[in-house]
Amino acid sequence: MIRLAGITTESVVDGPGLRTVIWTQGCPHRCPGCHNPDTHDPEGGELWTFEQVFAELEGDKLATGITLSGGEPFFQPEACLVIARWAREKGKNLWVFTGYTWEQLMRMSESNPVIGELLQLTDVLVDGPYLKEQRALWLPFRGSTNQRLIDVPASLASGSVCIIDDNQFGV
Repeated sequence: MIRLAGITTESVVDGPGLRTVIWTQGCPHRCPGCHNPDTHDPEGGELWTFEQVFAELEGDKLATGITLSGGEPFFQPEACLVIARWAREKGKNLWVFTGYTWEQLMRMSESNPVIGELLQLTDVLVDGPYLKEQRALWLPFRGSTNQRLIDVPASLASGSVCIIDDNQFGV
């Protein structure tokens, strides 16, 4: 089971191409100005079975990727790992939005290997809290200038953060 705020199909703003977005419920960051404040309450949203989630994902036939957002996906890393494994089995790419920084997640993965496993299945990580004073509507796929688009496979291979250039997305 996973607690979700909902699922959006055919999104074009939460990563490149058409994507299915899974909005996780529960967020410890509670960023001022967050565009999803209804996802903060860990008891909010609804419990979904994985069968329900996979049925929704299967129904979005045009989606080439899945995005985990929220809320905070790393608040429910075990459940998000199940979805990430499914995405890989189906040949979908995976983006994850998080209020944690890459460096924080690396430290967290030392005591919680599930976080490391979830990162290993992630193609792009959008990291960092939303900072209202650094709001930037022109940036692709993120809301403030402190947030980074991280190439996760390259970062894991090199041992250092590999940032994706905005120009890759036609900006």
